[in-house]
Amino acid sequence: MESIYNFKIKTLQGKEIDFNDFRNKTILIVNTASKCGFTPQYKGLEKLYQQYKDQGLVILAFPCNQFNNQEPGDSSTIENNCLINYGVSFPVFEKIDVNGKNAHPLFKYLKKSLPGCFTNAIKWNFAKFLIDAHGNPVKRFAPYTQPEKINIFMLKNNYF
Repeated sequence: MESIYNFKIKTLQGKEIDFNDFRNKTILIVNTASKCGFTPQYKGLEKLYQQYKDQGLVILAFPCNQFNNQEPGDSSTIENNCLINYGVSFPVFEKIDVNGKNAHPLFKYLKKSLPGCFTNAIKWNFAKFLIDAHGNPVKRFAPYTQPEKINIFMLKNNYF
């Protein structure tokens, strides 16, 4: 049976992370890009992470260059941009594809579990997937959804 905990993915630094490490945690998975109009959402995501990490929230960022070439850099460039420009302290993973034949299996799983409107494809950078502490995908958020709205959703639904 497919589960969020079946995945292993490398960070920007090349360290393999086993998603079993995230058992009993609420996970927010985001496909990101450093040259996108939504890139300032990194600040809101970091604020959300700082607010709830001690209560079990994990935010996982997955850079992707599939949308208008908005993540052209290598791992070092991506890491520097996230850290220097936005102070990101949550895990950022290696650049992957989220759509098409080369889509990473994690994103195939997420799109199957939480289909989008009119299409399962991810439409743009900063699509977000919320996974509850039991490993169940529970909500897909559009790229334009600000982290503050996700905070409200999580509080209303007693995630913390």
